Amino acid sequence: MFDIKAIRDNPEAFDQGLKRRGMEPLSGQILRLDARWREFQTQAEQLQAERNRLAKEIGAAKAKGGDAAALMRQVAESKEKQAVLGAEANSLRAAIDAALAPIPNLPADDVPEGGDAASNKMMRESGKPPHFPFKTKDHAALGEALGMMDFERAGRISGSRFVVLSGGLARLERALAAFMLDLHTKEFGYTEISPPYLVRDEAAFGTGQLPKFAEDLFRTTTGLWLIPTAEIPLTNLVRDEILDQARLPLRYTALTTCFRSEAGAAGKDTRGMIRQHQFNKVELVSIVHPDKSNEEHERMTACAEEVLKRLGLAYRVMLLCAGDMGAASRKTYDLEVWLPGQGAYREISSCSNCGDYQARRMGARFKASGEKGTRFVHTLNGSGLAVGRALIAIMENYQQADGSISLPEALQSYMGGAKTIAASR
Repeated sequence: MFDIKAIRDNPEAFDQGLKRRGMEPLSGQILRLDARWREFQTQAEQLQAERNRLAKEIGAAKAKGGDAAALMRQVAESKEKQAVLGAEANSLRAAIDAALAPIPNLPADDVPEGGDAASNKMMRESGKPPHFPFKTKDHAALGEALGMMDFERAGRISGSRFVVLSGGLARLERALAAFMLDLHTKEFGYTEISPPYLVRDEAAFGTGQLPKFAEDLFRTTTGLWLIPTAEIPLTNLVRDEILDQARLPLRYTALTTCFRSEAGAAGKDTRGMIRQHQFNKVELVSIVHPDKSNEEHERMTACAEEVLKRLGLAYRVMLLCAGDMGAASRKTYDLEVWLPGQGAYREISSCSNCGDYQARRMGARFKASGEKGTRFVHTLNGSGLAVGRALIAIMENYQQADGSISLPEALQSYMGGAKTIAASR
């Protein structure tokens, strides 16, 4: 959501931000509604002031024993007029909110121009893709050969885009999640949360998933939404709150199962585990002072990077262009990990600074020290990491000629001391 005053003060900047997102100008439409809303508001306030004056006259007339009937009729008529004006004003306010609700956040000044991934900017690389003296397999072929990754049975149970993991791969998935949570809580100061997986409309609206992306989510028959990311419940922990500045920053992490209908990805990544309807993810969320959000963005990205470094995986950091960012983000870094099975880098984490975009939608504020009034917090979120894609990366980068999977040292203690995953004899 946006500050309507900021749009009034600088409509050109608002429209320029939309243009960078590939959208047509909207300030004129919004400001016309705003002008009418303010007109009705002004008239309603004038009627209220008139009633206040009449109330004093009624009091004075009664004190003198006079007839106040005429004045009281004026008050009644004024109330009726104000009710009509109030209804019109409320209708216009709702129209303004409806117009603003689906508009994505405006890009930060240092976000590259461009409409798709081709315009993203590589910021840095870490590690080198491994060289194999044998013909490599992708994770699906490896997992099926191990007898620990079953898409056929998952399909009979749930349909396409699901998988059943068993044995060593099921434990590896659990190990990866535990490793990430331990790293983020013990070394990086995040507080672990176990949040709900079902959320109300208001929560999904607050983080920007609604109304624009409803078709990408699963909804229950009771009207609740299955979370597509723990960003929703974690960020909404401060919904409708006024925080003391001394509490900032707040840093949360959670391991959750996530659910996405992937309605916009038909036919894409249909093989294997790359794009699933259900997957596990360790999420990072920060609630910070506005002056600290850029600094926190770099910090959060470094926390996610550290997971990949300790797993010994080659990756690169991409600064997304204006047209490739998520709707709620004003600036996003994608971490892309090397997958030998695809011969390409693929996204494994997105770390985004949302500025005050989500805070305005949630009503999340803080009381600044030594200041009157309140200000909106800034919110940030990132994957730290997507567990399923990390599992894919381990399998493909640590595969052996015999089809077994060597385990990074960082995970061996989580795997009961095992150094490899191999097919059972």
